[in-house]
Amino acid sequence: MEKKIKNQVLNNAMFIKVYHLATEEQREDLSTSKAYGYTVDGKDYIIFDGKKTKICVGPDYNFIFDKTNGNFKRFGKTYEEDPTYSPVGPEIWDCEASTICQGVSGNNGDNNVKSPCKFCYKSNTLNGENLSFEDFKKMVDLFPKTLTQIAIGSDSQATSNPDLWKMMEYCRKVGIVPNITVAEISDETADKLAKYCGATAISRYSNKNICYDSVKKLTDRGMTQINIHSMLSLNTFDACMETAKDFLTDERLKKMGAIVFLGLKKKGRAKTNFDTVPFDKFKQLISFCLENKIRFGFDSCSACRFEKVVKDMENLTKEQKDSLIMLSESCESGILSFYTNINSEYFPCSFTEGEKGWEKGLSMLEAKDFIKDIWYHPKNLDWRNRLISSTRNGCRQCLSFPEINSYKV
Repeated sequence: MEKKIKNQVLNNAMFIKVYHLATEEQREDLSTSKAYGYTVDGKDYIIFDGKKTKICVGPDYNFIFDKTNGNFKRFGKTYEEDPTYSPVGPEIWDCEASTICQGVSGNNGDNNVKSPCKFCYKSNTLNGENLSFEDFKKMVDLFPKTLTQIAIGSDSQATSNPDLWKMMEYCRKVGIVPNITVAEISDETADKLAKYCGATAISRYSNKNICYDSVKKLTDRGMTQINIHSMLSLNTFDACMETAKDFLTDERLKKMGAIVFLGLKKKGRAKTNFDTVPFDKFKQLISFCLENKIRFGFDSCSACRFEKVVKDMENLTKEQKDSLIMLSESCESGILSFYTNINSEYFPCSFTEGEKGWEKGLSMLEAKDFIKDIWYHPKNLDWRNRLISSTRNGCRQCLSFPEINSYKV
């Protein structure tokens, strides 16, 4: 079957287009890759899954993914066309592995005491639950081979779920790159993260040194895809600016990747006492990062605001603006990515869980065919169609927290 699939696609025009994007090393890797075929709505899609490279070939959706560095290129019928969604399954899975978290040292002002994050949208505490490896494996085995990365959501120290490393090991076994976000890690945990993860994000909280020390532990182990996650709100704006400035001077951050600013969504413990950052301050932060050549990024929730700032910047050429906007990806939930909670329930993203229309998710454990039972489930189709229809000025709008779409705040 695999040989038959390969023979059918080798002279395919779209395959040739994808193949031309590959490096010589990637082409060599693909020559020994496994092939998987899918037919969706009468259209054929082929996934070639190598040790270092994964490509998808189809009439209207194509990509090439480098497993070694995370580089990803996607196009539609032509190189210039950006597909609205993936017809053959998601690219990224946000998987909640634990709701047990003791927090981070210094959150209550005492650097010797760990306490929960004040703006945790999951409201996690020590009284939580873990996803089992058995359920994790069932979900992994259900997915089409389009899946490139799994972002595992655990606790601040990556110690709550005893099956965590087993999950990551299984990811690697089936050719998927696991990533994770942590905040305060030991040397032992750093060793394991360096062994299994493609990328790791370190969350910045009250005590910046805990974050920066954790960054250095991972870059000292040779990891290059190490980012800092900093929640951006009116109340945390000064900390975000401080992190940006420290990026230029603090030796511990010398080998890290980028600072990723995460827009506030008023959910969980962030529902009160935190306010959306005003647009002028948002613009100030972006301007500072661009002027000082700081490597930075945002979550897709912030794409509309980011693109508005870029379009209005008078000191950028049209080519520079187009390049920055091309790197921006607005809301992709339920169209290119998705989330599951510890109960193995599907939601378009982690913030939609429990919100209007998604009070309950779709059971992954009851599904027999992910594409049919989940990806094209009427509930997800309705979400996808509404999200695509929400597009304004090239950006898909957040359906659950519309305030983050505003330029006027």
